[in-house]
Order: sequence, then structure tokens, then C-alpha cells
Amino acid sequence: MAKILSIQSSINGAQSVSRQLSAEIIEQLQNTYPGSVVIERDLSLEPVPHLGALGFLALRTPEQERTQPQSTAAAYADMLVKEVTEADVIVIAVPFYNFNIPSTLKSWLDHIAVPGKTFTYQNAAGVPEGLVKGKKVYLAIALGGVYSAEPMKAIDNTEPYLRSFLGFLGMKDVTVFRAEGMALPALREQSLQQALNAIDAYAY
Repeated sequence: MAKILSIQSSINGAQSVSRQLSAEIIEQLQNTYPGSVVIERDLSLEPVPHLGALGFLALRTPEQERTQPQSTAAAYADMLVKEVTEADVIVIAVPFYNFNIPSTLKSWLDHIAVPGKTFTYQNAAGVPEGLVKGKKVYLAIALGGVYSAEPMKAIDNTEPYLRSFLGFLGMKDVTVFRAEGMALPALREQSLQQALNAIDAYAY
């Protein structure tokens, strides 16, 4: 049994390829760990607000010194952090919009990067240390074009960015499944099936 946190960020609902990939991953996880619980956060239906000055300062102000608005903002971030820290497995569905991840997904990441809770600089070496450890993360990435090879690889800001950000928070066990060419009729079906086959063949 595992507690699975599913993060959805596509605006395409049931037509979303990243959602289809993540659903396949979750199905395989549930087959491997019967009785698993899935908690879904759909950022397209309930967007996390962009991090503003209020929220940013709230997360960096000692609890006893916060104003009421700061306390409210910090409590919202704490809720999102709790979902992450309580999960055994995190599955993130990632569409590729204009050479980057959706802004709603970036907002979610901004809210879970909390000093003292998900990372710290307060170790002897003075270097950042991620505090969210022992998690398995799966990224289900859907791209309209083909970005796994040059020259387009240089503008793929999905997988490299997410690996770096999650790794900074301590989540370094990351497995990626990609479906590329989703906007190209000649490639779409074959590429999607290859991605689904890779998900099914993976040893969870």
C-alpha cells in the first residue's frame, strides 16, 4: 500500500496526453501496491495562486511574528507541503506549453519550496540541503514536438528544470516517461504507444 499524490497541470481535461500517461503510471502503482490511496490535485481546476510578496514573506517570517494575512498565506503553503511530505509516491503530469511547464505547476512548486520545511541552508557546510527525502517521483511529460535531440533539446525546459527543482528539495529518485510529437500526425500514435509501453514495462 502506498500514498500517491497526483499533480495534474494540463488545461485539456480528458484529452490531455500527460493525464493519460500519469493515469497509466498510477494504475501500475496500484497494481503493484494494492490498496494504495490516490490524492489528486488538479491545478487546472484549482490553480495555486502565483506567489506574491505576501506569500513569499510569510514563508520566511517566524510564525509568531506573522500578520493575520501572512498566517493565512503560510497555512495554504503548509497544506500543499503536507500533501507532498505525506506522500510515498508523487506523479506529476507535465504538458509542454511554449517551451516550459504550465505556470500553474510553477506556482505549485513555488509554494512547496519553504525554508526550514522542504529545504535548508542551516547545515555545517552552509550549502542547501533538501528535506523532502525518501520519495519516488514520476514525471509524465507530453510534448507537441520532438525535443529529446538537438537542436530542439536546448529549449526543453521541462525535464531538466523539474529534476533540478525537485532535487533541490531532496527528491532525487525521479523517473521520466515522455510522449513526444503529439502535435505531429505522423508521430503521435506511435510515440504515445511507445510511452505507454514503457510505463507498463517499468518495474515499480
